[in-house]
Amino acid sequence: MLNKLLEATKKPELYAPSTMKFWDDEYISKYLLEAHLDFGDDAASRKPELINKSVEWITQLAPPKEDTRLLDLGCGPGLYCERLYKKGYKVTGMDFSKRSVSYAKDIAKEKGHKIEYYYMNYLDLDYENEFDVVILIYCDYAVLSPQDRKKLLTKIFRALKKNGIFIFDVFTPFRYKNMKVETKDWDISNGGFWNPEQHLCLESHFIYPKNTRCNQYVIVDSGNNTEIIRVWDQPFSPETIKAELAHISYESISIYADVTGTPYHEESDTMAMVVKK
Repeated sequence: MLNKLLEATKKPELYAPSTMKFWDDEYISKYLLEAHLDFGDDAASRKPELINKSVEWITQLAPPKEDTRLLDLGCGPGLYCERLYKKGYKVTGMDFSKRSVSYAKDIAKEKGHKIEYYYMNYLDLDYENEFDVVILIYCDYAVLSPQDRKKLLTKIFRALKKNGIFIFDVFTPFRYKNMKVETKDWDISNGGFWNPEQHLCLESHFIYPKNTRCNQYVIVDSGNNTEIIRVWDQPFSPETIKAELAHISYESISIYADVTGTPYHEESDTMAMVVKK
């Protein structure tokens, strides 16, 4: 068992995947949904006041008309979709958490809102010239590998209509200014976020070239079953995000500090882009 743990806690290869689809795990997905709906915390979704500001900003960037279509990638339980629908957009939401999508569908049905929700990986989206606005909010973009990011950008710009806009955000190097070394920690729980029963959590923070980061959680239950969850991130600057988009043919890019339209500054943890096709 010790050898197995030592192997599991090694620094993984860059963008090595998790050993489980934790976002769709029957137990963990329940806690993820609760985190999305915990309006006093911003662990999974931003707080309501910030979501509301983002929605207002989006309506200024692309005022909704009768046929304005908007696609929310990684929509979760529909927190943005519901608000944007009420602003007048024709909304489509896409997420690979079955529990979150089911919740969003139930809310839309209960309210009589005609929002289309799809339980699927947005890397598999397949549209052409259909949307006026595509959003990918709360720094989901940089959890993907460079290959998957390139694939996603290509699909998004294929899905956008001419003059449509893609709005997304990423973390910046400033977020990690006080995290310059790799760390390891551990915890024993009698039941928590990762497992309902007693388990050991071995947590590591790894650093790679281009300041790429990995938060790794090795979960060992009472039966010595082991799962590894890896959450990746690569921070970007204005220069590196423009280089990231170099293979895409776009008309313009505007850069902000966040998805409420705050002017960009170097001490912002986040950076938001509005890219016009």
